[in-house]
Amino acid sequence: MHTASTKPYILRALYEWCIDQGFTPYVAVVVDAHTDVPNEYVKDGQIILNIGPEAVHQLQMGNDVVRCAARFGGVARTLHIPVVNVAAIYARENGHGMAFDVAADKASLARVAEEREVTPKSDPPRNPSGSSRPRLTRIK
Repeated sequence: MHTASTKPYILRALYEWCIDQGFTPYVAVVVDAHTDVPNEYVKDGQIILNIGPEAVHQLQMGNDVVRCAARFGGVARTLHIPVVNVAAIYARENGHGMAFDVAADKASLARVAEEREVTPKSDPPRNPSGSSRPRLTRIK
């Protein structure tokens, strides 16, 4: 069974943290054919975007896509950013935030899509103890 990625939840939490602290949330995005951003602002296959409330309108941070409207050079644009393409979210003022491995995210997404097409659903794996409950491991 595939579980939903934690990435969109982390993005939303860090966005709210930035806003609550009075910081400006920025995202670094890997641009590809599925990303709709102004290409004239893309450098080395990436774009850095201010997604604060003063910079964008109608921000929607869904589980699969981040959508919003923003002005670039005075021209209104609608942005469409797949969550898997978000490489980082951070506060402009102090750089605190989180980076993500976009290549690993895309590989994981491809594996899940392949599993859904090829493998039949099966029972979830059991823990070595024989229990069907998930086991938590403490990481120090």
